[in-house]
Amino acid sequence: MNPNVLSPTLDQLRRCTVAVDIGAARTRVHLRGSGLVVDEPSVAAVDIRTGALIAVGKRAETMAGRTPDHIRVARPVAGGAVVDVEMAQRMLRHVLGDKLGRRWLRLRGTPVMRAAVCMPHGSAPIARRAAVETMYGLGARRVEMVDTLIAAAVGCGLPVEHPEATMIVVCGAGTTQVAVLSLGAIVAAETVPVGGDAIDRAVVDHLRSNHALMLPSQSVRPLHKVLGSAESRGITTTEVYGRDVVSGLARSVLVDTEVVRNAMRTPLNAVLDAMTSVLRRCAPDLVSDLAERGVILAGGSAHMPGLDLMLREATNMPVNVAPGPDTVAVRGLGAMIEGKVRPMELSPLTA
Repeated sequence: MNPNVLSPTLDQLRRCTVAVDIGAARTRVHLRGSGLVVDEPSVAAVDIRTGALIAVGKRAETMAGRTPDHIRVARPVAGGAVVDVEMAQRMLRHVLGDKLGRRWLRLRGTPVMRAAVCMPHGSAPIARRAAVETMYGLGARRVEMVDTLIAAAVGCGLPVEHPEATMIVVCGAGTTQVAVLSLGAIVAAETVPVGGDAIDRAVVDHLRSNHALMLPSQSVRPLHKVLGSAESRGITTTEVYGRDVVSGLARSVLVDTEVVRNAMRTPLNAVLDAMTSVLRRCAPDLVSDLAERGVILAGGSAHMPGLDLMLREATNMPVNVAPGPDTVAVRGLGAMIEGKVRPMELSPLTA
């Protein structure tokens, strides 16, 4: 396996047993013949005194910010890349064993177990090697890597094999990937280190600097839903609960929803710059296709309130959120290993 290659053939992918999308926010695993079997937060809680793994997934995520000093809540994935191989292996081994039981023990014991892994576009060789080592530690004998943009396009059901442009924006927790595809290949693409986490930090920083309020880490994403609901109902203010910066006591403030949304939009300027850069590298005929077909928004942060509207206003193109945007990559990769993608599709993946 060459960690620099992200274009295995469809025949190679059909030999894979599991498809894995290891994201900064969530880890998802598709098992051939069983579908999506794991969809858990990419979080693990460890006792630093003994090294024992205390919890993973949802249970570990609820511990964030609430643990004593001897318990560390770790995130082994950052920016779409595995940064702690050992912890990622322990986390995956635990969730797979918990979900599949003896089936996973039998599967990892086979001498020809193969795995397919999503990798962000433009990821460095060291990041690819870390993903490969993670899967080797779980018992894989061979690892095939597929560009996340290709997998997401397949998962969205986009007709990328046609000679016309398709634009997809995959907004994850740590990165946002933008690409224009045609005839099954990536025409132009760009990855920026801005995602849902950066937007969360922008909201936290705004509330701290303008309202002297510290927001609990697990309250940021629910706030997005509140803001989206307020926008749909025409509400201009909403109440936010947190901790006073000075006194340390719990209190609430009434914030202007439009001002908070503007704070969320600030880090997204990098996404707009990436879209502009990608469009500049495309032929005029492809850009004219996009003016009619528009942009597909996917990824775990695709439902960010106002994101689709902001992109629509900035590009003057239709912007649509994909159905089930957070799982499109693993669904596409799952379709590849299940043999549901025709050989004439996705020319980079064919022999």
